[in-house]
Amino acid sequence: MNPPSTVLRLDYLEFATRDVAAAARFYAAAFGWTFTDYGPDYTSFTDGRLSGGFFRDPAASGKTNPLAVLYSDNLESTAQRIASAGGQIVKPAFDFPGGRRFHFTDPTGLELSVWSDRRADGSPIA
Repeated sequence: MNPPSTVLRLDYLEFATRDVAAAARFYAAAFGWTFTDYGPDYTSFTDGRLSGGFFRDPAASGKTNPLAVLYSDNLESTAQRIASAGGQIVKPAFDFPGGRRFHFTDPTGLELSVWSDRRADGSPIA
């Protein structure tokens, strides 16, 4: 049996919130999550097993779905696979500390994201 692939696995969850700092305080106190801040509008967390983040969105409501973030070692080929399957890229690839990512919607309108720690040429982002 081959080991499970790490490509296109669920890797990260993001939550929209009106107040990033308040969310971090709550989840640290309630669940013991640890946080790394990336400015006033974004913080990442780990619960010891899964990682995620909170981003500032003034329009966020308590019913906002989390953004599921998949990992890929090749964003460009993954974007092509998504388009071929009927998905639509809604936010083109962009850089962030430690990687690159894009957002897409599936044919039902559900938005997800794909990130990579590799450049388009395959070299690692340090």
